[in-house]
Amino acid sequence: MEGSHFRRQAPIGPYVVDFFCPAKRLIIELDGGHHNEDATAVHDLERQRWLENEGYRVIRFWNSELSNDLTAVTERIYVELYGTRASETMHLAHRRKRKTPT
Repeated sequence: MEGSHFRRQAPIGPYVVDFFCPAKRLIIELDGGHHNEDATAVHDLERQRWLENEGYRVIRFWNSELSNDLTAVTERIYVELYGTRASETMHLAHRRKRKTPT
């Protein structure tokens, strides 16, 4: 997606997310079958709530969705970034937090 920048395996607070677009505070998680297990699902929900409380948006895809319908996955990400499928891509800049001198 032209103009967007994603970090892979990005640390955010106590977590490491699969993909992160800082300009849109968008997190993309890719889940395998083990995420269906009760304990893992509970952990995922707690993690997602924490991230959302910090102001991030989290979208999840199953690995099988990538294999079976990559077009639908990329369209969903595009809409999350730009609002609609009809929107034109634009450079997404994020503001880095500058550390204040001590």
